[in-house]
Amino acid sequence: MHTEEKLTAETFPASPEKATLEGKNKFLGFWLFLGGETVLFASLFATYLALSGPDSIVAGPDKKELFDLGLVFAATMILLTSSLTSVYAMYHMKNFNFKKMQLWLGITWLLGFSFLLLEIYEFNHYIHLGHTITSSAFGSAFYVLVGTHGAHVLFGLLWIGTLMIRNMRRGLDLYNAPKFYVASLYWHFIDVVWLFIFTVVYLMGMV
Repeated sequence: MHTEEKLTAETFPASPEKATLEGKNKFLGFWLFLGGETVLFASLFATYLALSGPDSIVAGPDKKELFDLGLVFAATMILLTSSLTSVYAMYHMKNFNFKKMQLWLGITWLLGFSFLLLEIYEFNHYIHLGHTITSSAFGSAFYVLVGTHGAHVLFGLLWIGTLMIRNMRRGLDLYNAPKFYVASLYWHFIDVVWLFIFTVVYLMGMV
């Protein structure tokens, strides 16, 4: 059972995500979940590195001909900015300003959605160039790695969007504060994963 006490900016704890036992359990459970996610992406990166050599590209364009670093850099900046806006959202959460928290989470959501649209456009462009998931071992490894990250971005958007809508009338309390906080941590995680993808897949692919 969660608390229904009336909270104010003066009575709201400095770390609302850990102020209750339920919140601490959510926090711990999230880190255990993140451990599994880390193992998943580590496996996908290892598979990509093993299958992205010149011998693995038997059909379709070469990586240097394929990748558009301008588009990927723009997508990277959008996703990194969304991580910053989620930090602002959590700052306002800790200061018990629900409206500003919702505002910055909304901006985070829009930036994440923009990133996803760019990724869909990128995939569509590659497919028209002959780079598909079945064209080569490299194609399979690329789409599984980058596509899995895209699926995580979509899940993050659904998570944040659901929290925003469900708590629109409720406001902020010690029951939903941990939920907002772990969603923000998850968003940072997928941003960090993308930095590795940008480096390993795109930058190293141009060498």
